[in-house]
Order: sequence, then structure tokens, then C-alpha cells
Amino acid sequence: MRRIPAFIREALSSENQDFTKGNMRRAIFLLAVPMVLELSFESVFALVDVFFVGKLGSVAVSTVVLTESLITIVYSIGIGLSMAATAMVARRIGEKDAAAATHAGAQSMLLALLAALLVGVVGVVFAPQLLRIMGGSPQLVAGGTTYMRIMMGSNVFIMLLFLINGIFRGAGDASIAMKSLLVANACNVVLCPLLINGWGPVPALGLTGAALATSIGRGMGVLYQLRKLWQGHGTIHMQAAYFRPQAALLAALAKVAGTGTLQFIIGSASWIFMARLVAQFGEDATAGYGVAIRLVVFFILPAWGLSNAAATLVGQNLGARQPERASQSVWLTAKYNAVFMAAVTLLFYTCGSWLIGLLNSDPAIRPTAVSALRIISAGYVLYGVSMVMMNAFNGAGDTRTPTLINFVFFWLLQIPLAYVLSHYTSLRMHGVFVAIVVAESLIAVVAMWLFRRGRWKTVQI
Repeated sequence: MRRIPAFIREALSSENQDFTKGNMRRAIFLLAVPMVLELSFESVFALVDVFFVGKLGSVAVSTVVLTESLITIVYSIGIGLSMAATAMVARRIGEKDAAAATHAGAQSMLLALLAALLVGVVGVVFAPQLLRIMGGSPQLVAGGTTYMRIMMGSNVFIMLLFLINGIFRGAGDASIAMKSLLVANACNVVLCPLLINGWGPVPALGLTGAALATSIGRGMGVLYQLRKLWQGHGTIHMQAAYFRPQAALLAALAKVAGTGTLQFIIGSASWIFMARLVAQFGEDATAGYGVAIRLVVFFILPAWGLSNAAATLVGQNLGARQPERASQSVWLTAKYNAVFMAAVTLLFYTCGSWLIGLLNSDPAIRPTAVSALRIISAGYVLYGVSMVMMNAFNGAGDTRTPTLINFVFFWLLQIPLAYVLSHYTSLRMHGVFVAIVVAESLIAVVAMWLFRRGRWKTVQI
């Protein structure tokens, strides 16, 4: 116990770590601490927005919920690209080739910039239509179009924030990734109340202010990342020459990123459909669901951060030709994640209503929010295990397996089941929450079975 503070300090400051040797628990700890904090900071963005926007009324909250549901497509692309960068960089680091790792990171940034341009144009031009497709009322569309345009137009910051942190994680420099999110969140926490409510010469911009605060905050995080990349304090040291397009490397990254992006788009599309099903029960239901999902995400992202440790360990150890050490790291990380998620489940069942009240005091939305929180968290332990397994596949460069799993259990099971339960049973909107638990739990079981088969150990990238 006396050594824990020293380990935490080491984890928060360590760079250029070799995770292909040494104690496995220590390796997981050194990676997991900054990764958990990194994604905890990412989840704070949503909570801060909901907290301050909640004071503007349920229409404003619903606008944020519906926009964020569409922004998950951006997250999917960013995470898919990040996944490819992490797998490629980690594999090269395991092979002790830092120059090749840096080159792969630079080429992945070129792909991210292209994707951000395409998404930004579509989001800005078709913002009103997208809100209407999501079930937004005329009042919501009129008030939320500017918010949507700012968020979609600035999606390049989301893309790069995810991607560059993936580069750092693959290199074992997880503390730098964490600090970039800390910078971004500090800016957002200060700017959100300032731009939403106004102060002194700064006008009150309302919902538009929330979008500007989040975009500026993420932009500052990206500037911090770029500074670290060019200074080269860790393993990765960027140079202009690495950004000359190289067809073979771009194709290899695009292959991994393509299925990786599809993997998360499949999942994101499912969440969009879930939000659309809940929206038919009114704006209070949508707002309640949105507040609950913010809390779910707040606690899932730290668990996802812990599972990211498995991706880095798998990639580096496969690069060092140590597949058994890679496998051992995954099972150990899965055990730790399951314990964490069990604790979160207990917290939600005992303090769920109180936690909802911290974010939004509107009594009209509380019943839906509390119900959603408790039902969805029933499968948390299995969620924790499935996150690790899916990230292990991705860390090995096998993005195809989790993509197929997501397609089968999200689109062929979760969406039809949610529709049937919400339309044709007495569960109504609660059927949407039950469908989420069923699909996610089955994903965990199938992912563990496929991981044991071991085909991921033979993937070459």
C-alpha cells in the first residue's frame, strides 16, 4: 500500500516505456492509470455540457442529446483511425523501430484530416435535415441548427484528439494522451459557463456558447498534442518528411482503420436508433435518457481506458513475438475491468437517483433517467469484459472480428429487439434499455470464445 502513491506518480509521468518485458501487473497499472484518467476527462465534456445546458430547458438538453447521437459517427471515425494508429505504432515499437512507428502516426493523421473535411461539409450543410431525421421538433430544429453546425464543423478537433492520443498510447506514452485531455477539459470547464451565461463584456450565447466552449477546449487539447509530437519528449518525434503521402502505408492503415471505423459506426448507428426510439415518447423521455447515458458513458469510458491498456500490450508483445504474454495481459486486464464495473453497478443501484439529480433537477425527466441507468447497468460486468476482448482484437490489428460481432449483435439483434419491445410489449421505452443489456451481454460471451481460439495471434500489419 505504501508503494501505491509512488506507482501512481510513475504512471502519470512515465514516457517511452517498454511493455514487452517485466511484471505484467505493473505494466497494466502504468498504462491503465493515465488511460483511465484520459477517458474520464473525455467523459467530463458531456457531463459539463449537460450540467450547464440543463439550465436552459429540456429542448436545449434534447438538442445536445440528438446532436451527440450523430456526433458518435465522428467519434467512430476518430476511434477507428486511432485504433489503426495504435495497432501499427505498437507493433513497430515492439519491433524496436521508432522511426517506422512515427511514420505510421504521421500517415494516419493525413487520413484523419481528409475524413474530417468530408464529415464537416456534410454536417454544416445538412444540419437542419439531420436534426429532423433524428425526430427533433420544429422548435428544436430552429434553436439547435447553429449548435449542430458548430459541432460538426469543428469535428477535426475530435478526430485529431482521438487519433493522436492513439499514437501516444501505441508508443506506450499514455501519460501524454491523458494530459492533452486535461488541457482540453480545463478550457471547456472555464468557457462553458462563460459563453453560455455571459459575463461582463462577453454576451450570453446559450446553446451556441456550449458548442463554442467544447470546440475551443478540444482545439486547445490538439495544440498541446502537436507540441508534444514535434518536441519529441517520448518515443514519437514528428518531422515534416513523415507527412509525404506513402501509398503502401496509407493503404495498410486504411485497411485496419476502415473495418475499425465500420466497427464503431455499426455500434454508433445502433445508439442513434436507440435515441430515435426513445424520442417517440416525448422530449422529457429523450432528455431523461440523455442524462442517464451521460452517466453511463462517464463510467464506461474509464473502463474503456483500462481496456485500452490491453490493446497496447497486445500490439507491443506481438511485435516482440511474445503472443503468450499478450494473451496473459488480456485476461488479467479483463479481470480488473470486471471488478471495476461490478463496483459501478452497485453505485448505480444505490445512488442512481442522487447522481441523476446532480446533473438535472427536472422532476419530469427523473423517472426515465433512473430507470435507464439501473436497467443498462445490469450488464456492466460483462460489458467490462467485452471491452477488453474487443480492444485486444483491435490491438492485434484484427479489426474484422469485432466488426462482425458488432454487426450481428447490434443490427441483427439489438435494434429489432428494441423495436419489438418498445412497440409491442408493456415495457414501452424500457424495452429499449432491456435490448441494450441483452445484446451487450451476448457480445461478451462470443468475444471471449473467439479470443480463446487465438486467430488474432497470426494477424500481420
